[in-house]
Parts: sequence; C-alpha cells; structure tokens
Amino acid sequence: MSPFIAYLAAERRLAPATVATYATEVRSFLAFLGRAGKTATDAQVKDVSDWITSRQVRDTDSRTLAKAASAIRAFFRFLVLDGRIATNPARLVDAPRLAARIPRYLPAEEIDALLDACDAAQPLGIRDRALFELIYSCGLRVTESVQLTVDRVSLEESAVRVLGKGGRERLVPLGDRAKREIQRYLAESRPLLAGRRAVSALFLGRTGRKLSRKTVWKTFKRLASSAGIEGKVHSLRHSFATHLLQGGADLRSVQELLGHADIGTTQIYTHVSQEILKRTHQEFHPRGGQPEAGRREGGSPSQGGRGRATAGMPEREPGLAQQDGESPAPGSGPDRGRESPRDAALPEDGGRPDVGESRGGGDGKGGRG
Repeated sequence: MSPFIAYLAAERRLAPATVATYATEVRSFLAFLGRAGKTATDAQVKDVSDWITSRQVRDTDSRTLAKAASAIRAFFRFLVLDGRIATNPARLVDAPRLAARIPRYLPAEEIDALLDACDAAQPLGIRDRALFELIYSCGLRVTESVQLTVDRVSLEESAVRVLGKGGRERLVPLGDRAKREIQRYLAESRPLLAGRRAVSALFLGRTGRKLSRKTVWKTFKRLASSAGIEGKVHSLRHSFATHLLQGGADLRSVQELLGHADIGTTQIYTHVSQEILKRTHQEFHPRGGQPEAGRREGGSPSQGGRGRATAGMPEREPGLAQQDGESPAPGSGPDRGRESPRDAALPEDGGRPDVGESRGGGDGKGGRG
C-alpha cells in the first residue's frame, strides 16, 4: 500500500484526507478479494462489480460509493503504471450516478444572528467572530481557514492569500467588516491564546495551538443552535457565492474567488439564482401564476434592504445552493465592506479533478465546493 499512497500524494497530488479515504477503500477491496482467495493481480471486472454491489447492499450512500469506485480505479491505474497488470478491470465499472445536490445557504440576517451569538467579551468569542466572518466574507473552505497563517493576511492591502485545493493559491479581497474583526482578534484575543508560544497559524485554540477543523465544526454547530438557525460551516461558503450572484457578480469572478478549477463546479449556484428569479416572477408579474391577493400592490418588488437589489429580484432570500463544494459585485450585497457579500470580485480561470477526488488542501468531507 505504501507505494500506492505515495503515488496518490506525490503524482496525483490528492489531499491527505482523500489519500486516507482511498487507502481505506482499497484495503476493504483487498480484504474482499482475499475472502474469495484472490489478489489484486487476479481481479476481474466482475470482482470489482461484486464489491460495489456488496457495498450497496449495506445501504452505503451514492456519494460514498462513487468515491469508493474512484479509489479502486486509481488503485488499478497505479498497478498498470507499475507494470503489475496489463489492463484496469475497474475502468468498465460504472460508479453510481450522483444527483446534483443544492445545499442550503444562509440569508444575511441568519449570518448576522450567528455572529451575534459569539461572546465578544471573551477571547474565544472574539476569535469565533473573526473566523466565521472571514469564512463568509472570503468564501473559504474550513481547511483553508485553519491553514491560514498570520503572514497571509494583509490588513494594509485588504487581501488574503489563500492556499486551496491542488496547491492553487488565490488572492481574495478582505472587506471592511472582516478586516475590523481580524484586527480586533489580533490585538485582543490571539496574544492571550498564544501565550508564550510562537505559532504561525492565524486562528488558535484555547491551548495556543493551531485551530482544528473539528473544533470549527463543533463551534459552528453550537453557535447555530444558539442562534436558532440550521446549516453547516460550509453553508457560509455557499452563502458567499449565492449572495455574489444575487448581487450581479459574473460567474467567472465567483469561480476565481471560490478557487474552483472548473467553472462547471461554480455553475451549481446559478440554479439558486434561477429559482429566486422564478419565485420573483410568480410573485410580482401579472402573468406569474400567483393569485391576485398574493401580489403586492403596484406589481413592483420592494427595493428595501441593506444593499442594492437587482431589478425585480429580492436582494437576498433563503434558498438552496451547492455543496463542497464561493462577493456581490462592488457596491452590492450586504452592507459589510466596500464590496460583495462582504466585498469584491477578482479575475478568471479554469481544470477539474476526477469524481470523488479532493486536491491538496481540501476538507476531506466529500463535498464539491
């Protein structure tokens, strides 16, 4: 297994969590073969198919099965490259089809409620406000946020250098509100948490060490429960992307800000905007299909809210957005900074990992974003 693991990490450049998942799946497959008196070099297409079927019988969800199939394909591809077998028996086995999931995103009011649930009178509360404000304002993945170092945040330039999946680095604007929260955290909270430790990580735990992903998830769950909202930490990244598109940002800029290699991954958020447009049309247009009593007098949408709403579209509205899986255009979105949900937008670019893979720096949670 060691050469295969080295291949995944060095040549495929998969994230550590993905490498660990692949190794676990391959060990499970090899044990399955062993019970049949076979080894990897003896395996046929039917053996791979039978193993996938045995996993389905145990009610394993489709995403887990897709990742398992991807792991076995990668394993046999490695054996072919290493000259141990001539053909890849897993190449002809279809992975379960994945339905496009559109996870929930949070409206700005719920994000405010989450942040207000932080105890800003305590060092950990100050840290939590800065952490979750930054994740939302910059559209960060959990792993990206805990891997941030102090030197990657430039308060003078109002920007954050983020190291994302596949080792790809991106520069994300830092809005005024996020900047204020980070400044307060660095001045009042981090020195107390660090003590005499010399730690480069931006966000620290109560022991002065780098904050863990598990702590971030648990903290978010506690704060969300206290604020009476439903969602996951990744919902903040979904909200970042959704609010940008609602504010009029172009898809390419959102792709760049989220750090997606393939714009196809970003396009899931357009489904959210289309749903909002559909509901808006039904509510406000004379031929929208809603009963007269259900429409506002005058037939024009309210333009209230804390930022500019696009014509005929509510500024923000609870809905759904993709998983995995992340500012409206300058001058739009929540009133949190100079630009986008909390701030601005950047340039463009594009490439896409295989199904079930997470490139270096991913959360290892199986999501796409």
